[in-house]
Amino acid sequence: MGYQAPLYPACTKLGGVLQPYSGTVRAVSKMTPSAVLHIVEQARRQEARSGVFLKQMDDRAQNLPDSISVSGGEPATCLFQFAVEYIEMAPRLIDCVETCAKEAGAEALFAPFIAAAIHYFTQPSVLLSQYDGLDGLLIKAYLCHRLMEEMYENNHSFRNSELVDLKATQANLLAHHLVGEPFANELDQSIAITVIQIAGSPDYYELNLSPFVDKARDAAWDWMREYWQKLLVRNQIRFSLNSGL
Repeated sequence: MGYQAPLYPACTKLGGVLQPYSGTVRAVSKMTPSAVLHIVEQARRQEARSGVFLKQMDDRAQNLPDSISVSGGEPATCLFQFAVEYIEMAPRLIDCVETCAKEAGAEALFAPFIAAAIHYFTQPSVLLSQYDGLDGLLIKAYLCHRLMEEMYENNHSFRNSELVDLKATQANLLAHHLVGEPFANELDQSIAITVIQIAGSPDYYELNLSPFVDKARDAAWDWMREYWQKLLVRNQIRFSLNSGL
């Protein structure tokens, strides 16, 4: 019997630790890039009135790890713009994965990952609903990007394909810092548990997903790889060579 993936889309907080919600998704609301961009625009208008998120980025800029540097004259603004672009990338990533899955005839296999990523935005847990504005969107985008990153890491076809650009990993590390610890660590823990429940079987690791990889090598994925490669540079953010990345 082949691998069958259950749906574990959301998170709740139990005993101080984020845990995947064990319910079943009955219907998935379509999240288009334009819909999320509209949400981001609303959050930016809210930010223009409050300045809360920019202040948060200013605090983060003063406590960056040694491996990350910002060369711009206004580090907080650079981090702010990075965060907005990182958020906007989330729906585009989901759309790209969904498109490649359809073209590869693997919709059912990828459906749990796509559903979970969408639900971070459309049906967030009670805990995540407490965070609004750009701060809340950054948290949801981080969950989305990290879930997809773990999806790649848990299958040998993906691991050998080099589909995930190094810059994407670095962007997730920076987003982890911007979300802030220890909360970002709890988010990582929730992702790890979710992935185990979706793809914890050895069958998933051994699945031959070459058809998906082949589809992901076309133009639909190339633009995304280029976006990741330029995201940090465009915002004057640099990882040092001795950072291990």
